[in-house]
This record gives sequence, C-alpha cells and structure tokens, in this order.
Amino acid sequence: MRKVRRIVGLDTARGLAVLGMVAAHVGPDDTWRTVPPGGFAQLADGRPSAVFVVLAGVGLALLSGGDRPVTGTRLVQARLRILVRAALLVVLGAVLVELGTPVVVILVVYGAMFAAGTLALRWSRPVLAAAAVAVAVVGPVVRPWFDAFPVVAERPVDPMTVLIGHYYPAIVWMSYVLTGLAGGRSDLRSPRVHAWLAALGLGLVVVGHGGAAAVTAALGRSTELTTAEPHSSSPFEIAGNTGTALLVLAVCLAVGLRWPRALAPVSATGALALTAYSGHLLVIAALGTDVVWAPTTASWLWFTGVIVVACWAWRAWVGRGPLEWVLHAVSTRAADVAPDALPPRTDAPREAAPPSPGATDVPVPQGQTSERAHDPSPERR
Repeated sequence: MRKVRRIVGLDTARGLAVLGMVAAHVGPDDTWRTVPPGGFAQLADGRPSAVFVVLAGVGLALLSGGDRPVTGTRLVQARLRILVRAALLVVLGAVLVELGTPVVVILVVYGAMFAAGTLALRWSRPVLAAAAVAVAVVGPVVRPWFDAFPVVAERPVDPMTVLIGHYYPAIVWMSYVLTGLAGGRSDLRSPRVHAWLAALGLGLVVVGHGGAAAVTAALGRSTELTTAEPHSSSPFEIAGNTGTALLVLAVCLAVGLRWPRALAPVSATGALALTAYSGHLLVIAALGTDVVWAPTTASWLWFTGVIVVACWAWRAWVGRGPLEWVLHAVSTRAADVAPDALPPRTDAPREAAPPSPGATDVPVPQGQTSERAHDPSPERR
C-alpha cells in the first residue's frame, strides 16, 4: 500500500501549537506589559489550543483523502480509523485528568470533536466554511441556554462538560474543526493555497480583534459576545483565533516547502504532538503545582528545550512516537476491512424463460449492467 508522505509545514504548525500550550501552562506571567497588550504570555493563552483544534480538522481531511475525498469502502475505513482514534484520545484525556494537575486537559473534548467530524467528511468546502461560520456565530448565543446544566471539571467525559465546558466548549469550538476540514480539502503543497490561507487568516484577525475593539468602543463596555478575551468563546474570539491558526498554518506550509530541514526540530515535535503534550503533563504532576502557579522563565525554557530535543532525537532515531504508534496501529487494524467478495462469475448461457401470454418484448439498452465496485484498501499514513 502506498505510504502518504508527511507534510513538514503541517507538523511544524502542530509543534508550535504544542509548545504554545506548554507556554500557557508553565510559562512566566507578564500581564503588566502594555506592548503587546496583556504581555507576551497572553499570546499563548487560548490561541495555541485553537490552532491545535484547527489542525485536528486538517487531520480529518487528510485521513479521508485530502483534496481528493475518498468514497465507498475507503470512506468507511476512514471513519472507522477516526472513530477509534477519537475513542483512544478520550480515554487518554480522562486518564490525564486523573493526574490532578492544575491544567485543563483538552484531549477529551478534542476526541469528541474528532469523532463528530466524521459526519462532515463528505461536505464540500463551501458547505464546511458556511457551517464553521454558523457555529462560530450561533454557538456562543446558544451556549447560555445550557447554564442550568451542571458542568463538573472533575468529570471530563460528562456530555455537558464536553458540550459547554468553560475552556473548550464543543458547541463553539467545533467551528475550528470545520475550518480545518475545509482547509484540508485543498492542496496543502500549493503556494497559491498558502497565499489564500494567509490572506483569509489576516482578514479574520482584523475582524476578530478589530471588530471586538470597535463594538466595545461603540457600546462603551465589553460583553460576553463582544469580547475577544482568551477562552471567552465569543464570535470575535473565534474569528481572531481562526485567523491566527490560518496564518500560522500558511507560513509553516510555505516555509516547510522551501526549507524543510530548518524546521526539523519543531516539525519533529509536531509529529510527536500527542506524546509531547501527554509527557509534559506527567512531568507537571511529578514536579508539583508550583511549576504552574509560580512559573519561572528558567523552568519554561527547560520544558521547551527538553521537549524539542527529545522529540527531535526520537523522530530521527526511532520514528513514530509511542502514543502516535498506538493510535496508528489500533486504528488501522480496526479499519482493516474490505467489501464482501463477489461470487464467481459463470459464463454458461442461461435458458431464456418463455414469454408470458400477451407480454411485449422490451429492448434493454446495451451497457446497462449492475456490479458492485470493489474498493482497494485505504492509503495508510
């Protein structure tokens, strides 16, 4: 079976997202800064996780054919692979929550949205884009309707916690998945696609953050639906974060196409994203909560450096990461299905049945036959 080559720029963007989430968890706090507003730490608050989820949508597209969506048995196989991966991510996320770290683990919601994305694998890019906009606009409005339902962070698999949780509400964040799925239906190695992604991303950043500032100034105050603050899950924050994700993706794809070796350390981190993310939570659990509540520049640099060097070395000497290997092996095994074999064809002529009394012969057009297509096994990453 043909092996699909990894896209360096995509791995690089995923690596930046993981390192950004690490910075959000153990990075130093500099909210006193006015340039940029809220400090540099504020740049890592909410945005890297949004980039991570947008890239999940891109991954859904690649698992189901990329810019040439699969159909038939291959589509069934793609859905099975995705659903099995989603289930494993939910289980892993629930286990990581049990570590008791002061970090909001994204993997349970991530896995749930990954599974929900299988419903949209056959949608066209315009439909996916329209759905992403609709979720970004309607989701924040509908979300308060569920305030009467309890959300318990200690029960990460609880449906209401997944749907409307404070940090990663699927009812809103599904917009990121649909956006990534739409982008993944394009040729990600095309410079023209990179330019379109960058232009769209820049426009959404202006709409998100500029729009929030303009509306706030007009109203004289900020509301839940007009703010662009991190994890507010407002339409403006979704627009700004989506734009940031598309800009990061466009730049990484363009640079990765020209200078892939220069990106090797970060792209290796992205290729081992699940292992790197889970590993840093294990280290936080071992070191204690002070590394999160009282972070220092030195501890953040140690986390970042060790993650990048370890992933780079593992990628060069071993290959696929340990958790990535489990997801790949289990999901491809579960999806290793094929259509039923057709019965052997016999060329012996059949006796024609005598015509019924009064029946009229109706000519059958040539070429009208019925046969089932036998799709080959899917491409495996």
